Amino acid sequence: MLEALAYPFMQKALVSVLLVSVACGIVGALVVVNRMTFLAGGVAHAGYGGVGLAFFAGWPVMITATLFAVGAAILAALITLRDRERLDVAVGLLWAGGMAFGVLLIDLTPGYNVDLMSYLFGSILAVGNDVLRMMAVSVGILVAIVAAFYRPLLAVSVDREFARARGLPVAGVHVLLVATVALAVMTAVPAIGLILVIALLTIPAYLAEITARSLAALMVTASLWALVFSLSGLALAYAFDLTSGAVIVAAAVVTLALAEVLRFGLRHIRTGAV
Repeated sequence: MLEALAYPFMQKALVSVLLVSVACGIVGALVVVNRMTFLAGGVAHAGYGGVGLAFFAGWPVMITATLFAVGAAILAALITLRDRERLDVAVGLLWAGGMAFGVLLIDLTPGYNVDLMSYLFGSILAVGNDVLRMMAVSVGILVAIVAAFYRPLLAVSVDREFARARGLPVAGVHVLLVATVALAVMTAVPAIGLILVIALLTIPAYLAEITARSLAALMVTASLWALVFSLSGLALAYAFDLTSGAVIVAAAVVTLALAEVLRFGLRHIRTGAV
């Protein structure tokens, strides 16, 4: 693995891993605290519609897909603002509608011969300079948004009714929150793809909840967990010639399973001791 660091493609992969870890750690903490995992999954699949639109229209793929996903996420946020019970409808609209829209547009694209697997499952070793620059810009925007609106995001995440009573624009913060989820999802697409990104958004944050005592600590710890999974997955994928996105997510799932088994065992020991 160390000798591979001399190759430019591996250096770019490491930079992209760092960027993805920061994006997924920060936004994943908000997703877990606000119980938005299902909605995040819908946003991720909606991004495929943007991929299809980009190929059909001949536009830059990642920029088009990102704008499409953010627009779809804002639409879902507006739907759920009036009636939280319609969350399943909004997610269904994003999930199925985005995928169907993308497939149809790709079918209508003349002379189409691009490998879609890289967008569904990621291709971190093939990340180019343009995509890397866009990922860096997206992460910069995410960090700036969270830093600027940290207190409103925290208030809305903890207690929306209290935040509303304090005069905070809960509706606007909600829309902003969902939009940041879409931006984080599309930032991670080149590394782990649309299908697997939900795991890296939620598993590191779930593990970070065990020790974190504040939202800021949760974001930092989740980012570190995401980085551990990404680096270990990248190393294993390179060593055994495997799909990097799948290995990264598999490392996260195995770690989560072991953590749950350990917590169950400790709880059982303590209960038995009492």
